[in-house]
Amino acid sequence: MSKQRGKMGMRSVLASAALLGVFFGVGAKKSAAPDDTTYDLVLANGRVMDPESGLDAVRNVGISGGKIRAISNETLKGKQVIDAKGLVVAPGFIDLHEHGQEPRNYQFQAHDGVTTSLELEGGTADVDRWYAARGGKSLINYGVSIGHIPVRRNVLTKTNGEHGLGGKLSAAEMAAEDAAAHRQATPEEIDQIKAALERGFQSGALAEGMGINYTPGASHWEIVETFRVAAKYGASVHVHLRYAGGKEPENGLSALEEVIAAAAASGAPLHVVHITSMGIRYTPQLIAVIEGAKKSGLDVTTECYPYTAGSTYLQSAVFDPGWQEKQEITFHDVQWADTGERLTAETFETYRKKGGVVVIHSIPEEAARTAVANPMVMIASDGMPITGAKVHPRGQGTFARVLGHYVRDEKALDLMTALRKMTLMPAQRLEQRAPTFKDKGRIRVGADADIAVFDPARVIDKATFEEPLQYSEGIQFVLVNGVPVVKAGQLVDGVFPGRAARAPISQ
Repeated sequence: MSKQRGKMGMRSVLASAALLGVFFGVGAKKSAAPDDTTYDLVLANGRVMDPESGLDAVRNVGISGGKIRAISNETLKGKQVIDAKGLVVAPGFIDLHEHGQEPRNYQFQAHDGVTTSLELEGGTADVDRWYAARGGKSLINYGVSIGHIPVRRNVLTKTNGEHGLGGKLSAAEMAAEDAAAHRQATPEEIDQIKAALERGFQSGALAEGMGINYTPGASHWEIVETFRVAAKYGASVHVHLRYAGGKEPENGLSALEEVIAAAAASGAPLHVVHITSMGIRYTPQLIAVIEGAKKSGLDVTTECYPYTAGSTYLQSAVFDPGWQEKQEITFHDVQWADTGERLTAETFETYRKKGGVVVIHSIPEEAARTAVANPMVMIASDGMPITGAKVHPRGQGTFARVLGHYVRDEKALDLMTALRKMTLMPAQRLEQRAPTFKDKGRIRVGADADIAVFDPARVIDKATFEEPLQYSEGIQFVLVNGVPVVKAGQLVDGVFPGRAARAPISQ
């Protein structure tokens, strides 16, 4: 009896191993598709890397109808064949945090390997209008959250603006926004905010965007109540924390505690944006708290960008009195994006009244490296609209910088881990709310053919703080829904294959 059971157990093990071999592409000789299939496009001889299955091997990828139809070590026939020998074939990068949702920004992002660009921190107050403005004319996929900042502003100022962060405003409009941002909402106004958030979710918003640092008047109860709305729709809340730095009691850690408590009380998933610009040199402490919350069963995630500077609007509440002490910087650490000049006390006051984008040099290199290397921390650019010649380079070079500088040169993390942080993890963050993401961030049969093909020996960011408007190099081919948007390192003109990445509409 014992021997028989042993034989049966061995057969079971061998059968399981065979199935795993097929799943991971290890033992498979060819795809399930007939040998005579002709695909729309074939990526031939590339090093296919899939963070979901762990596949890391030379394979041929057959694509038709915007989907991956075959992954094989046998030759595949295609109407178009791209030789990817010596190149990595990876899922296209998913950027959870990009404010520059405009055609020029999309061109830079495509060169950086991004196939899906999402505005999930600031968001919009009008989800339908936001998606309609991009339909049929987008280079890459796009998506948006319903934004607490613009919704709250509209309710408190009795206006109907759409934008989340920034935008061109008159002096009177800036003054009205500033007053609203610093005022506590009444119970009736909180109800109106919640109703507007609900309408956004019913229109297919991917998440709830929240920038508490920009709305210091928002009470702790208002935050909890808005988290409850997100929980009702199974949506993550993407939060810019109320405070940054380490000065007690208003520091990054206490701000993180506020939203972890709101997540625990409401049941809403929490995503903390740009952990390094909130933690600064205390970033490891914030990461440790998030790791602890996850181990305790809370659904909490975070992200970073691979730079030692942040960027935002000088007129915002981020620069309320006390900002220097809280962020542990001086006027000289703040750079005006239009000209690149470092500020003084005089130019700070002048430009703050005018309003505009600044780059904030505040993040220690060790903090940036710690976050980029941590397997739990996703990569997201926090790219800004291109408003001047000296904007932050993160919107142009984030993903190539991770692959070239931190993976290849610094060896701070391995390539598969980096790809997982850029592809699978962002997709998994959103797929409960938006099932479309179950087919993104993977190289597998049936997945969307959003693919980045790059040379691991050459990939690098070229955008710098001095010259930020430069395309990344070494990303040779980028496919969006099976259509090349970058070919042989050059943008393809006249193609708009980007589609709306949207949650189900329930109006």
